[in-house]
Amino acid sequence: MRLAQQNALGEPNNLAGYACHWQNSKGRFYPATDSTMRSPYQRDRDRIIHSTAFRRLMHKTQVLISPSTDHVRTRLTHTIEVAQIARSMARILKLDEDLTEAIALAHDLGHPPFGHTGEDTLNAMMQEFGGFDHNDQAVRILTLLEKRYPDHDGLNLSWETLEGIVKHNGPLVGKLAKKTAPVPETTQWLSEKIDLDLASFASLEAQLAAIADDIAYNHHDMDDGLRAGFFTLKEIGTIPHVGKALRFYKKRYPDCQDTLLFAQVIRALINEMVEDVIQETRQQISAFKIQSLADVRTAPRQIVAFSPSMQAKEQALKSFLFTNMYRSPSVQKERIQAEITVKQIFTHYLADPETLPDNWYGRAARNGLAPCLSNGPSAGLKNTARIVSDYIAGMTDRFAIKEAGDFTTKSEGLA
Repeated sequence: MRLAQQNALGEPNNLAGYACHWQNSKGRFYPATDSTMRSPYQRDRDRIIHSTAFRRLMHKTQVLISPSTDHVRTRLTHTIEVAQIARSMARILKLDEDLTEAIALAHDLGHPPFGHTGEDTLNAMMQEFGGFDHNDQAVRILTLLEKRYPDHDGLNLSWETLEGIVKHNGPLVGKLAKKTAPVPETTQWLSEKIDLDLASFASLEAQLAAIADDIAYNHHDMDDGLRAGFFTLKEIGTIPHVGKALRFYKKRYPDCQDTLLFAQVIRALINEMVEDVIQETRQQISAFKIQSLADVRTAPRQIVAFSPSMQAKEQALKSFLFTNMYRSPSVQKERIQAEITVKQIFTHYLADPETLPDNWYGRAARNGLAPCLSNGPSAGLKNTARIVSDYIAGMTDRFAIKEAGDFTTKSEGLA
């Protein structure tokens, strides 16, 4: 069947030798018949887009919680922007665009409501039960929680897509791992099933998805921050490379409105970063003599990268946004309320799991959803906590706010 599929679909874009060639895919978690119309990675992309978790990204926010304006980015619009940037770079570097896009589209599926505040709070509440990690939660969603097929849980994605989602930020174990923390439970379970080689680097397609995330959120948070009034053009212009771009386009368009001027600046800065990544990646490919996918995985460092000068620019932008936006008084106020909301919901359902919706309570009553690997007297509580965590992580911002509000109303005897 694979030969017939190859003859029908051909080889897209004259892929480089170090790209992920779909004909060499290691297959899916559950055996499946190949499509004669779509490559494995195209099918993965489509399955992700049609998932419930992907649709929920529409009402999960990045920084601002349930903003009043429709123009602020959500997890969904951010994800689409990441996929667009990643796919554009993949084409130039002769990598598989569909695999790159699939990994980019799935990279934020595991985020709970309320951005990083929601993740930090849920992780704190889950500390004695194994913790919470949004990347591991994406793995749970894609392999266990999504229910779209009668004969198995999850989306049954290809090995390469799952590997990219797990390792897009680098190896999880070994001397090249960025963190020394234990491998999250679901990721460990998955790797034991299909051997994700957690000590090696992921494909260049996955590495592109990771760096496209950095490019997108830095510049689009800058755009949202200006719109929301966290800083002025003059203040953002104190970042040297941003100020340089502002002066250039102000001189070219002296009568341009500030919003249009800044849109042009952001476009130029994104282009500058994309060009830098392409040039630096090509240099790394040459320097480390990368000729095959095996060379990518065994390389001594991440091949897709910013140049040192661009890394400095990116850090300057991150520092500015951290001080002027992420830790601003108004955002801090929202963070406190978000933390209270997540704690309230978690505490309620852990103490009284019978009040979970029927499908979720059924999982808790059956002692959890694999892989909850605990044994002994506390295993049932840990499994229930993981189900509660799964339920909360799937909530949108507005659903979580409503849920907590319902608890408050009932406790006041007003229901």
